[in-house]
Amino acid sequence: MKNKYNNISIAVDGPAGAGKSTISKLVAKKMNIEYIDTGAMYRAFTLKVLEKGINLNDEIKIIEELNSTYIDFINGHIYLDNKNVDKQIRDNIISQNVSDIAKIREVRNGMIRLQRDIAKDKNIIMDGRDIGTVVLPKSNFKFYITASIEERAKRRYKDLIQKCEKSISLEQIKKEIEKRDELDSTRAIGPLKKAKDAIEINTTYKSINESVNLIVDIVEGR
Repeated sequence: MKNKYNNISIAVDGPAGAGKSTISKLVAKKMNIEYIDTGAMYRAFTLKVLEKGINLNDEIKIIEELNSTYIDFINGHIYLDNKNVDKQIRDNIISQNVSDIAKIREVRNGMIRLQRDIAKDKNIIMDGRDIGTVVLPKSNFKFYITASIEERAKRRYKDLIQKCEKSISLEQIKKEIEKRDELDSTRAIGPLKKAKDAIEINTTYKSINESVNLIVDIVEGR
């Protein structure tokens, strides 16, 4: 189906647990545009590094590998060097090692270049911590999705209970979220920050669908 948009880019930022990824995916589906999962990109590159047997302490080799890496999203699927890796990047071994890759400054800079390249040729919505401020500062629309710490903790707690995880309390989750917010907001590279021209959407008292419809209405000028 032909898309009615012409290289539209939507940047979505916000703290953990505010619902930005869920909302972004649904907006992408409703608008028939591509959702760019920046976290999945780091996972895909981690997969490549592990498959090549590169020592995780060898930053020079890792950076060289990134320079010859191609990552793209097509119809909701992630491709690493033209190969669909949707399933492989969710393996536990990736989860255990992705942070070691993502913390390398040059890797982050390389990922930003890849993310910008993807946005050049597609109609996209991309979410993260610094999409509107660093990655896509000239995006057509910027949204900052947030919610109270109490609400975000409740959502996380509910998810864990549904997964039969009962070893953590609501108060513990709240403290973890507060700590995560502090780390995200004060980190040296790409801190969580609301762009000056971003539209804030507080999801504390909004349903997912209400938030999705609000973004689509704003983008389409309704």
